[in-house]
Amino acid sequence: MTTGLSTWKDGPTTATIVDFVAGVSDPGGPDFVEPADRVAVFDNDGTLWCEKPMPIQLDFTVRRLAEMAADDPTLQQQQPWKAAHEHDLHWMGAAMVKHYHGDDEDLRALMGAVTRAFDTVTVEEYDARVREFFLKADHPTLGRSYRSCAFSPMVELLRYLEAHGFTSYIASGGDRDFMRPVASELYGVPPERVIGSALGLTYAEANGATSLVYKAAMEFFDDGPEKPIRIWSRIGRRPILSVGNSNGDVPMLTFSESPGRPALRLLVRHDDAEREFAYDAGSEDALVGAEKQRWTVVSMRNDWVEVFGDEASSAVSDR
Repeated sequence: MTTGLSTWKDGPTTATIVDFVAGVSDPGGPDFVEPADRVAVFDNDGTLWCEKPMPIQLDFTVRRLAEMAADDPTLQQQQPWKAAHEHDLHWMGAAMVKHYHGDDEDLRALMGAVTRAFDTVTVEEYDARVREFFLKADHPTLGRSYRSCAFSPMVELLRYLEAHGFTSYIASGGDRDFMRPVASELYGVPPERVIGSALGLTYAEANGATSLVYKAAMEFFDDGPEKPIRIWSRIGRRPILSVGNSNGDVPMLTFSESPGRPALRLLVRHDDAEREFAYDAGSEDALVGAEKQRWTVVSMRNDWVEVFGDEASSAVSDR
């Protein structure tokens, strides 16, 4: 196995990664990039951790929506509270797939519910809820806790890049403040390097105390064309390495190339039904873009020695 990437199988994909990193790290080479400009960005859902049968954050939110529906029966006939109340994972997952195909009707309904779900919650309260969720919640079909649903080859890639002078950021459509409490533990990425969607915030002072409180409005949804904007706004540098898995990542992957500089774009393909899931829904445009622009497609089945590290695939139930 390649030194530093033991969870990756020897082959063209791993060789491409190793050659690229070696080239930009060699001070005497033609592709050398100063450490300050060795910026890598990673999508999260489906890239760093499992996103099926629905994104982990969506499960967290669905549980809150189910609580709201239980308290207010009138919500039980309105989407997405209806789906949450009935444990209809298909509706939730389909809303995201429809988004990747350009249909945001269900996603708008979901986003509207999300803003209501956490209206008036302080940032500290939200952080505590997320941490409690990850301490107790399990993946519905994989037979493992959500805390063990990070892809070990991707975590290893983060460490490999770090060892070669890269600074890595998470750039996700998921909620920034949902990822921050666990990003350090799961990925070794500190909270200040997490870029994501965000609910609106209000600052308040009362009785000598200060607070930041969520309000019932989205500040921005960090997906598609918004990703490059948020990356530049936060980092002020154009990445030279980007990793994604869906149509919503295409602008980020495209943005990672500029004339006269080396670039590596990786697209994770979920093609391992035995150890995780096999699907291309929501990534069709990305796969076409990968072929046209010669991005490197990472096959879970063919390029990864393991998916989750402990490989409890024998515990996977019927999906």
